Amino acid sequence: MTSKFRHVALIGKYRVASPTGLPQDSPRQALEDIAAFLTTQGCEVIVEAETALHMGLPAQYRSLDVDALGQACDLALVMGGDGTMLGVSRHLSRYGTPLIGINQGRLGFVTDIPLDENFQPTLQAMLEGCYEEDSRPLIEARVMRGDECVFEALAMNDVVVNRGSTSGMVELRVEVDGRFVSNQRADGLIVATPTGSTAYALSVGGPLLHPSVGAWVMAPIAPHTLSNRPIVLPDQGEVMIEVVGGRDISANFDMQSLASLRHGDRIYVRRALHGIRFLHPLGWNYYATLRKKLGWNEGGT
Repeated sequence: MTSKFRHVALIGKYRVASPTGLPQDSPRQALEDIAAFLTTQGCEVIVEAETALHMGLPAQYRSLDVDALGQACDLALVMGGDGTMLGVSRHLSRYGTPLIGINQGRLGFVTDIPLDENFQPTLQAMLEGCYEEDSRPLIEARVMRGDECVFEALAMNDVVVNRGSTSGMVELRVEVDGRFVSNQRADGLIVATPTGSTAYALSVGGPLLHPSVGAWVMAPIAPHTLSNRPIVLPDQGEVMIEVVGGRDISANFDMQSLASLRHGDRIYVRRALHGIRFLHPLGWNYYATLRKKLGWNEGGT
């Protein structure tokens, strides 16, 4: 059989940390091996422009920026970790491009094909149409200062409003669909998707949400009042977070985009129009990923 995907984008993380934390050589050979394998499967490989520039891949492969890849390709193959996938997915979601993740290190939640000698048969089967499809929602957030939108971004994991490292607590007013919920006094507040429920929100005591659940987790960070607990909200509404008090406050979108906030600023959070399509190897399931990533039932059968 030949691939059902004719034009495949190849995107790589071109700076990799060694176990000591120091930069090490880029995984150029691994990318070249993947590109060559895709070619044998009848795919035209198009390399993301920054990946091609930093990796020095052969000129035989055409290169485009991420948005152009979304228009030209019917599949994107991302080599890296979940962080690499976060950035790519935000760009490609509007095009409906499905993504496959090849993980360079530890098992990821969404980059789940290990980069070892077995990746070729796994990837070949997926290219032939044997895969599990997994759809994930995105958050759309904007920061309003009076009547002006001063910042907007998409997030796959979460939106976090928090204090600086040297400042005290922040005070936030929270509304859902225009209805007052609470005044929060805490180190910050997280609004997370089901994908993000295994990230920062989990570390502050939030629940895990299955990806198919149409909901968000809203979780305070080190709240002043112990009865202030995480809450699960439907993702069809709009959450508004107003900055009432505190210093050195910022809003982070997947911990990559950042806006400095002033008193009176309002952050509006809602479900984005487009979601993300992940493709996993046949037989993949969410619970197995949780067991491996979180170490559940270690030593058991």
